[in-house]
Amino acid sequence: MLEKIREGSQGLAAKIVLGAVILSFALAGIGGYLGRTTEQPVAEVNGIEISQLEFARAFENERSRLEQQFGEYFEQIASDPAYMAQIREGVVDRLVQQELQNQLALELGLRVSDEQIKQAIFEMPYFQIGGQFSNDRYLQLIRQMNFQPDEFREYLREEMTRNQLVSAIAGSDFALDSEVKQTLVLQQQTRDVDYLVLDKEKLKEQVSVTESEVKDYYDLNQDQFMSAEQVALNYIELKASDVELLDPVTDEQVRAYYDENQAQYLEEERRRVSHILVESTEDAEAAQAKVQDLYAQLQGGADFAELAQTHSDDVASGELGGDLDWIEREMMDPEFEAAAFALTNIGDYSEVVESEFGFHIIQLTDLQAQEVKSFEELAAELRAELEQNARIDAFYGKQEDVRELAFEIADTLEDAAAAANLEVKSTELVARNLLPAPLNSPAVSRVIFTPELLEDGVNSEVIEVAPEHVVVVRVVEHKPAAVKPLEEVTAQITTRLENDKASELAKDKAQELFAQLEGGKTLAEIAAAESLEVKSEVALARQSYAVSPALVSKAFKMAHPTEESASKAMVELNNGDSALLVVKSVNLADVTGELEPQQKQSITRTQVNKNYLALLGALEGTAEIVKPSTFEVAEEN
Repeated sequence: MLEKIREGSQGLAAKIVLGAVILSFALAGIGGYLGRTTEQPVAEVNGIEISQLEFARAFENERSRLEQQFGEYFEQIASDPAYMAQIREGVVDRLVQQELQNQLALELGLRVSDEQIKQAIFEMPYFQIGGQFSNDRYLQLIRQMNFQPDEFREYLREEMTRNQLVSAIAGSDFALDSEVKQTLVLQQQTRDVDYLVLDKEKLKEQVSVTESEVKDYYDLNQDQFMSAEQVALNYIELKASDVELLDPVTDEQVRAYYDENQAQYLEEERRRVSHILVESTEDAEAAQAKVQDLYAQLQGGADFAELAQTHSDDVASGELGGDLDWIEREMMDPEFEAAAFALTNIGDYSEVVESEFGFHIIQLTDLQAQEVKSFEELAAELRAELEQNARIDAFYGKQEDVRELAFEIADTLEDAAAAANLEVKSTELVARNLLPAPLNSPAVSRVIFTPELLEDGVNSEVIEVAPEHVVVVRVVEHKPAAVKPLEEVTAQITTRLENDKASELAKDKAQELFAQLEGGKTLAEIAAAESLEVKSEVALARQSYAVSPALVSKAFKMAHPTEESASKAMVELNNGDSALLVVKSVNLADVTGELEPQQKQSITRTQVNKNYLALLGALEGTAEIVKPSTFEVAEEN
């Protein structure tokens, strides 16, 4: 029985459901986006429009993912319009690909039934409380995402249908052993190379930078020299954990709390049981005859564990002598539970019991009776709980006082702070990405940099930082982003221009020396004439970090050397240096014997990804896709 449960919980359907919805629940604060729609679609795919509403959901999902990835630095990178434009474009492209997949799935007749959707929703941990589906939680969460129940079901249906398509592609793709070996030969190939590097640093003495060049660069690239926007703040912070109780919790209150909630401190009866299962799916009469025979053997003195190990169709528990570990009520099939909890003494076994899984014989192997934890055991825990509840109650009372006074007296925080016995804290001028805790959360920083606070100079609303933890902020001074004066960045520009000019000299010199290399001179002769050093790398691998990545990449793109001549190239390195590279020989890997499963799996996965991208490319190539040149979605600050 447990084997069947395990198989069901690890099946393809369960994995598809989890993969389909996990990103949906990363959404945060989406309501503000979804309230604004426009008639203009963000794209049209074969006549099907992708609405602003769909884009807003996907965009906020991506924004939330990036906030989690980059943390406090996200606000800084999100202030770059070009970066956010790329994010929007990527979201639109992804929605177009999803719509193409939807249309292909429809053409292929892929479907997800209403029953599958219902079962998927019931099994999602997001909608469960204490391991049980909660309809209230389900409705609460989908409404936070601005879904109605029917809309969410259709959204989930699309996700699961697309996953059917992806799973079909992945499940039908494979790589032949010959293909895997050929790929491994290429991956494990090494090359013997010689190279010399022209270091730009050694050429800097040959370059000079004039004041006019610095000024021209400054005038043409002022966006590179912007100082960050800064604010100086006053704020008050209220936390439930910091609230001091005026009246301590008494022993009488703790005792009364225990008496009122004794049902919560009840430890339910637990039983450890083993079973022998005979499945009845194919031939019920034969199964019943077999289990009756096993029951007779038990009555004749046979060992329960040995029979379970030999004859039980529940293979997983059978290997353990039939052991199912501890069970509580409402964990098992009703017929199974009734028989298990009817056993009285450890070692007793039941008569034959029929459930939806087949026929069982159940043995009681251990027992923990129902008991109530004593007051003495729980007193300290209950006192802490009552104190925490009192702090939370006091917190919300203080929060309301702060809210009212911060709004009514909007030009200072002193009155709101005094009402809650709090201290008004201050910061120096600080950039958005350097805000101190607890102001460095996205929820707070977004509010700080709104026109209302920056321009009107009023108190913010109460902002929740964490559960029972809020702040109210006020901008005391605002320093907008501005171009730094030329004097402040002259040294930076000079260094940049010197590097650029030195890199150009290195490149020109490398081209001159490469012509000599192609003309017949050896790398050693060139190095000797120029006082350079020839370096060698034997068996250079594709994943090598011993030399510059640009050299490795170029080395494996170059033609195989012949007996008459080596393979030669000039390479511009990422740091501004230049190099001459000679590939002397190519060493082929010897891939023989049995392939390791992980090797084949890795190469097959790469092939699956390649084919999947090829499918998307083919769908896009034959589809009629229209994207407006520009579109806007309003964002909250």
